[in-house]
Amino acid sequence: MKEFRPGRFEVLPMVIKNLLIINGLFFLAQNTIGNQFSFDDWFALHAWKSPLFKPWQLVTHMFLHGDVGHIFGNMFALWMFGSILESLWGGKRFLTFYLICGLGAALLHLLFLNYDISNLNSQYIQIASMHVNHQAGSIQAMLAFADYHHVSGDLVEYLRNSPDDVAASDKLMETLSAYYTSILNTPTIGASGAIFGVLAAFVYLFPNTYLYLYFFVPVKAKWAGLAYFAYELFFAVKNSAGDNVARWAHVGGAIVGLLIVITWNKTNKKTFY
Repeated sequence: MKEFRPGRFEVLPMVIKNLLIINGLFFLAQNTIGNQFSFDDWFALHAWKSPLFKPWQLVTHMFLHGDVGHIFGNMFALWMFGSILESLWGGKRFLTFYLICGLGAALLHLLFLNYDISNLNSQYIQIASMHVNHQAGSIQAMLAFADYHHVSGDLVEYLRNSPDDVAASDKLMETLSAYYTSILNTPTIGASGAIFGVLAAFVYLFPNTYLYLYFFVPVKAKWAGLAYFAYELFFAVKNSAGDNVARWAHVGGAIVGLLIVITWNKTNKKTFY
């Protein structure tokens, strides 16, 4: 097997160029008119159970980003690896691949998000019912809910020592309700799922191409790709509290991208680069 060395290909193919422009325009709009119009509410991806969920968010969330570092990292990877794939496949096939990877990533993310929210929803309904009906043990149930979901504060500590304070228990219920609503309506944004599909395709097609980590350390694409995927999978399974990265979207995008490129490559008997 030999190393892939880019020959004559477009540095900025048409689809890549348009994706960069669209993402840039969305980012500009987010940071200029974002105070007058909620891009997150309308275009970011929300859980199925959220009242903010809209079907088109499965696509539009791919064009929103949180900050300069977020959009730069995604667009740099899109240009670096996507340009090679578009030059290899053509614009139509690459765009189809990119969008399917993004959709697949979003669906896997929603599946795991729905599982997490279903547990949260059942717990919340239980404590809300206990609180409204003034059932015995309602304070303890609310405190257990707060501990499980890492909701802390002076009010939580106060009620541990004064569980008979009705006014304080009402305030805690308000706090937990606000937490529940915020989790239910948490938006997911970014092109990372689709980008991971692009990375997976590149690694599959050009496993022995050297990538230079931090521009100095040469690592073959297959080892860098496996390590990066294992890293994302580990933290997706771990599901650490406070992690605001959609790990399952990354994993889903990579899996969908790999399956697509394997399917497309079934009749291609050429040696990998």
